[in-house]
Amino acid sequence: MQQQAATPDASGQARALWLSTIAFTVCFAAWMIFSILGVQIKKDLNLSDFEFGLLVGTPVLTGSLIRLVLGVWTDQYGGRIVFTLVMLTAAVATWLLSYAYDYTTFLLAALGVGIAGGSFAVGIAYVSKWYPKEKQGTALGIFGAGNVGAAVTKFLAPMIMVAFGWKAVAQIWAIGLVVMAIVFFFMTKDDPDLAERRRRGVKPEPFSAMMEPLKNQQVWRFSLYYFFVFGGFVALALWLPRYYVGVYGLDIISAGLLGAAYSIPGSLFRILGGTLSDKYGARKVMYWTFWGSVVCTFLLSYPATQYVVSGIRGPIEFTVALGFIPFMVLTMALGFFMSLGKAAVYKHIPVYYPGRVGSVGGVVGLIGGLGGFVLPIAFGALNDLIGVWTSCFMLLFLISAVSLAWMHGAIRRMEQVQHPDLLGPKDLPELEALQGLAASQARAVPGGASTKIAAE
Repeated sequence: MQQQAATPDASGQARALWLSTIAFTVCFAAWMIFSILGVQIKKDLNLSDFEFGLLVGTPVLTGSLIRLVLGVWTDQYGGRIVFTLVMLTAAVATWLLSYAYDYTTFLLAALGVGIAGGSFAVGIAYVSKWYPKEKQGTALGIFGAGNVGAAVTKFLAPMIMVAFGWKAVAQIWAIGLVVMAIVFFFMTKDDPDLAERRRRGVKPEPFSAMMEPLKNQQVWRFSLYYFFVFGGFVALALWLPRYYVGVYGLDIISAGLLGAAYSIPGSLFRILGGTLSDKYGARKVMYWTFWGSVVCTFLLSYPATQYVVSGIRGPIEFTVALGFIPFMVLTMALGFFMSLGKAAVYKHIPVYYPGRVGSVGGVVGLIGGLGGFVLPIAFGALNDLIGVWTSCFMLLFLISAVSLAWMHGAIRRMEQVQHPDLLGPKDLPELEALQGLAASQARAVPGGASTKIAAE
C-alpha cells in the first residue's frame, strides 16, 4: 500500500491534501458551533455550568463515537465518497438546529451536528494514502491544521449572531457544508490504494480484520496522548469563551475573539509539529509536548489566592493571581504544545500500522474526541463542586503528567528490551571502578596476590 501511495498522480495528490484540509476546516467550524451559540443558549435557558458543559460537549461525543466506523469505511470504500456523505449529513443536522426550542431539542440537534467531527478520521486515512512514509508527518500536519475551523467560528459566529440571531449562524454554516461537499466530490479523486483495488477487483477487507491492531496496548497509549492533546484542545476551545466571560467579565464578542487567539496557534502549529516529527522523530516531539504542557497547566492551575503574613508592624496582606495578559499568553503556549503533539501522535500511526490507518486512526481519534466531550462536562462539574475557576487546568495538569509518566516508562521498557545492557548498574564510573577493584582484591586474598594489587 505504501508503495502505491509513494508515486501518486501529482495533481490528484495536491487536490486531495488541500481540499481535505479546507473541508475539515469547514467541518470543524460546524462542530464547534456550540462554543458560541452555547453561551447565548445558557443565558436564554438559565442553564447550570454542568448543563452548559453537556450541551457544548454533545457534538464532540457524536463526532468521536463515529470516528472508528468512518475510519474503517474510508479504508474500505475510499475517503472521497465517505467525506462527501459526512458533510451532507452534518449539513442537514446543522440546518435543523435552527428549529430547536428547549434544552432537550438542543441536545438532540447537538448529537446530529457532531457528525461533522467524524470527518477527521476520514481525512487522516484518505490523505495518508497519497503520501510516502517520510512525508506523511508534514501532510497530516497540514490536514490537521483544519482545527483552525474553531477560530473561524469564534471570529464570525458572534458577529453574525449579534446582527441576525443565532439561527442565522446555524443556517449559514449548513449552507457552507453543502457547498464544500459538492466541491470536494467533483474536484478530488479516489486514493491510489482504492483505485488499485478496484483495478484488480479486490474486495475490501472485513471489519474484523480491520480491528486486529486494537489488541495492541500501544494503540491505547497513543489514544491517551490524543485524549489530552486533542481532547484537551477541543475542551478548551469550547470552554475558554465561558471562562473569559466568567473570570474577566468580557462580552461574548471579545471572549470569542480571545478564544480564537487560543485556537489559531493550536491549529496552525500542527503543521510545524508534523514537519518536526518527520525531521526529529515523533517520540522527541511528544516529549516536548508533554513537558511544555505540564509547565503551562501547572501555572494555569494556581487559583487567585489572598495571603496574610504576620509582619513586624502588623498583618501584611497580598494577593497572588494570574493576570489577564499572562493567562492569555499561557493558554496560547499550551495550544502550541498541544498542536505539536496532535501531529506527532498521528505521525506514529501510518508508520506502525500502514495498512490500518483508518481503524487505528479511528480509535485514537475516538478516544481523543471523547476527551473533548468528557472534559467540558468535567470542567463544569468541577466549577459546581469546587467553586474554583482554575480547576479545569488542575485536571489538565493531572492528565498531562500521567501521560508523560506512562510514555517515558513505556519507552524505557522498549529500550531495555532492545538493549539488555541498559538493565545493568547505573552507578557512577568512578564507583564502578572502585567496586571492581574491591572484587579483584577479594578474589586475590587466598593466593597472596592482594599485595601485588595494592602495589599497583
